[in-house]
Formats: sequence, structure tokens, C-alpha cells
Amino acid sequence: MMLDGKVVLITGGGRGIGAGIARAFARAGADVAVADVDQVGEGAQQYGTAFVSGYQAARALASEIGGLGRRAIAIDADVTQWSQVQTMMQRAKDELGGLDVLVCNAGVVSVAPVQTLSEDTWDLTMSVNVKGVFLCCKAALPLLRKRAGSSIINIASVAGKNGAAGMAHYCASKFAVVGFTNSLAKEIARHGVRANSICPGILRTQMWEYLAETFKQKEEDREAAWQRYVQNLIPLARPQTPDDIGQLAVFLATAPNVTGQAINVDGGMEMH
Repeated sequence: MMLDGKVVLITGGGRGIGAGIARAFARAGADVAVADVDQVGEGAQQYGTAFVSGYQAARALASEIGGLGRRAIAIDADVTQWSQVQTMMQRAKDELGGLDVLVCNAGVVSVAPVQTLSEDTWDLTMSVNVKGVFLCCKAALPLLRKRAGSSIINIASVAGKNGAAGMAHYCASKFAVVGFTNSLAKEIARHGVRANSICPGILRTQMWEYLAETFKQKEEDREAAWQRYVQNLIPLARPQTPDDIGQLAVFLATAPNVTGQAINVDGGMEMH
């Protein structure tokens, strides 16, 4: 198992892409810390409610991973709060022995044209999607620098390479993740730590369920909208899956000469 004895921490890991990444690392032999929250800001429209039971999902996932013979813990941590991020890293160190790979996956999405976009929604998007990545990377570096072959994987989006109407704030946050990761990679390379970002395309997670409902056309239901997006936007004509993202995350964690990259997993949506 290529990652036997390695420790991976995944934020926003309770469900969707994060859970797919957690399972992929566990199958590759890693021990896993799954961090998530039960409560999010109400501007995170993909959930339809501020209570999202993410930590509850993380606990269930940690139990599942434990059944595979790997060590796993669930951590209730808000990535926008420095004290909670520090505690999250300390738990990884105390309970799993350190940290080899950090995956910053926690994120929120909403749709609003700039003219009506509220300051609160802008701030929430930037706080979770950008500040959260910064805080987690900052807190993790002292641990990562102690482990040979360590790396950071930040989950961006194809929306971090091409803008979309009604999503300027979300796209801005994901462009920021790509730029931050590229800069960070150059900064920490001399310490033997790598940093890359993954840009997922269209996955049928809670985020895309919300987007399909929001962007559906007149007399079109959510299922029809979903199929239209897949057929029209993805050259391979099939959606991506959390496992697809997990496979690339495992590769990046084991590729010693790859750093500073923003790699798409999108079936050909963005070819640049």
C-alpha cells in the first residue's frame, strides 16, 4: 500500500468530494483525519439550511475507514477560525502521530449576479474558500516540514480557470486558491514540501444539485438540467465522481516531482 503509515487530514471531508478523497487515501493505506462542521453560514446556498450535519457525516466516515483497518478520527473544526484550525492540527499530531498530507477541500457556493450580491455572501465565500485554505496551510506547515515527502492538495475548481455568470464571487475564490497554491509551492519547495491544486468539473454532489436546480430552464426539472449540463459541457459526456478526484489526490501525494500545478479533473471541460 503506497501510503502505508502516512497521515492525511481532509477538511470538508464528511461527504461528497471530501469523502471520496478520504476513502481513496484509506484504500492506499493512509490513516485519515476527517474534519467537517455541522453548522455553516446561511449564505452557503447549496445546503438550503445552516445545519448541514457535516461533522456527523465525518464521524460515520471515520468509523467506515476504521473498518478497513486504518486509523481514522473525525474532527469538528471550522476552517475560518484560527483557534479551531490549530486544535485540528494538534489532534492530528496527538492522535495519529503527525501529518504527511493536508487536503483543503472545505468550500461553499452560491449564485447571485454582482449587482445584487450581498456583502455577507461575498465575505462568507471568501472566508471559507480562501481564508480557510490559508489558515489550514499555515497551521499545517510546521507538521509537514517534519515529514519527508509531505504535500498540500488544495481543491479549487474549473471555476478557478474560467468565469461563470452569476458566480463571480465563487470564481474569484477559486482563482485565488489556484494562485495561492502556485505561490505557496514556490515558497515551501526548499523545505521539501509540495503544493498542488485540483480543479474538479461537474460532480453530482450537493453543490451541483443546487446549481442544477438554480440554472434549470423553463419547464425543465432538476434531472433534465443535470443531463443538459453533462451532455453540453463535458466532451466525455459523463460526470466526474468523488472517486475520480480521490485518485488524483493520491497520485499527487505520491508524485515527488510534481508541485505548483492546478490539474483539471473535468472530462475535458477546460483544456488549458
